[in-house]
Amino acid sequence: MAFTIFYDGQCPLCEIEMKHLKKRNTQNKLSFVDIMASDFAAQYPDLDWQALNERIHGMTADGIMLVGLDATHRAWTEVGYGWLYAPLRWPVIKYFADKLYILFAKNRYKVSYWLTGKKRCVSDCKVKY
Repeated sequence: MAFTIFYDGQCPLCEIEMKHLKKRNTQNKLSFVDIMASDFAAQYPDLDWQALNERIHGMTADGIMLVGLDATHRAWTEVGYGWLYAPLRWPVIKYFADKLYILFAKNRYKVSYWLTGKKRCVSDCKVKY
């Protein structure tokens, strides 16, 4: 079973990362769930939407939830590029990287605007499935 990524489909930077992950997901080791989809609550009634919205989450096949950069590292590892994020999981760097990630996650729409010119996605930056 695939590692499931729960992401914010209205965040331009999140959409860009998911697009890159999907491109490399040639062995279908990942599944993608947009927490902003209209049917999200009906499909995942037991998950805490607010927590998922605060930071990216990923769920293993046996139901273990990974959060933040741990989820991101796992997703990239599944598609063979875990080495890109591996340094962010090293003990000393992990502490600071996690703090910076939380700051980013809280301000992702502002950061997205600074980097892409878009605060939120509507239909023009949706990842095609």
